[in-house]
Amino acid sequence: MRVLSYNVHGRRDDAAALAATVREAAPDVVIVQEAPRRFRWRHGCAALAEAFGMVVAVGGQPSLGNLVLTSLRVRVHATWTRRYPLTPGRHLRGAAYAECSVGPGPDGAGTARFVVAGSHLSTDPDERPRQAALLKAELAGVRLPLILGADLNEDPDGPAWRTVAEGLTDSAVATGRADRLTFPSSGPRHRLDAVLVDPRIEVVGYEVPDTERTRLASDHLPVLADLVLPG
Repeated sequence: MRVLSYNVHGRRDDAAALAATVREAAPDVVIVQEAPRRFRWRHGCAALAEAFGMVVAVGGQPSLGNLVLTSLRVRVHATWTRRYPLTPGRHLRGAAYAECSVGPGPDGAGTARFVVAGSHLSTDPDERPRQAALLKAELAGVRLPLILGADLNEDPDGPAWRTVAEGLTDSAVATGRADRLTFPSSGPRHRLDAVLVDPRIEVVGYEVPDTERTRLASDHLPVLADLVLPG
């Protein structure tokens, strides 16, 4: 299964480049940060899904801009959202979750069930670790194989990243590509964006597409992971 995690910068950049980037990647699941979350957010999320050739699973205003989109290959069984406590003067943030399945495969092999999660942590270094702890507590309650796509707003040596990543496989590290930076897209200097997965999931591919198109599409580069699910 192919998973794309992408901070789309509130769709403030080149919309055509953004849509072409996602369509070319041909993902089964897209985990979006900075999706529509305010006025007419349902219409905005549906329009984004249509531009990507996907359907909406969960997210938008209830998860404060986190959004999970799927291809028709993926079946969605349950969804839920969480909001982190508001710090006065800061943005409200949260997370989106979808319990999904794929299969049976072309050879008739069985169905694989899993949970997709998406979140976007604070830019504030004091607030971010508290949000990371809340996210980790929610993830700890997931019993199915887990896929998390997130903009953690700090590099992998930061405390919030370490909290969230504990016990999970970093797709970049698993494929020897931890040097692929994601922000800013105009000249990447940081790896703020991650696809972290349950150890039961095998990571067989990882890429951060860095092209003229992706530099126009958003201020973040997308993170693309190819995964083999148990089941």
